[in-house]
Amino acid sequence: MLKDFKEFAMRGNVVDMAVGIIIGAAFGTIVKSLVADVIMPPIGLLLGNVDFSNLFIVLKEGSVAGPFATVAEAHKVGAVTMNYGLFVNTVISFIIVAFAVFMLIRALNKVQREEEAPPEEPTTKECPHCLSTVPIQATRCGHCTSELTAEAV
Repeated sequence: MLKDFKEFAMRGNVVDMAVGIIIGAAFGTIVKSLVADVIMPPIGLLLGNVDFSNLFIVLKEGSVAGPFATVAEAHKVGAVTMNYGLFVNTVISFIIVAFAVFMLIRALNKVQREEEAPPEEPTTKECPHCLSTVPIQATRCGHCTSELTAEAV
């Protein structure tokens, strides 16, 4: 049974999928940091010093009545909150990841189309008499002056 599992796990597709998942998780962490630490602070500054990660609505007061400056303060006293600022950050992260995946798929499709391109039409042919290369439309060989007919080539 262990041998069968090892065979399954070592198949190319399973290993490729595992590598993809690991890189995807790392990429997700990078994007989360990009959104939270690089993109949202300037946007919050432009909107009047708003910290999106601390935009929330108190649905139920905790042991101490609000107002609360941060989500962490609200949760510390047991308040129930709807964290719409974190949701905005998550949506922006998703858009960035989706765009990156779109660009990756677009590049892969371009490479596939180039690989699947039909072979180019030949521009030269070989003289059957002297085996020299001559242009495809030539009626005489430029090397041996033999007449080139459609049947001879």
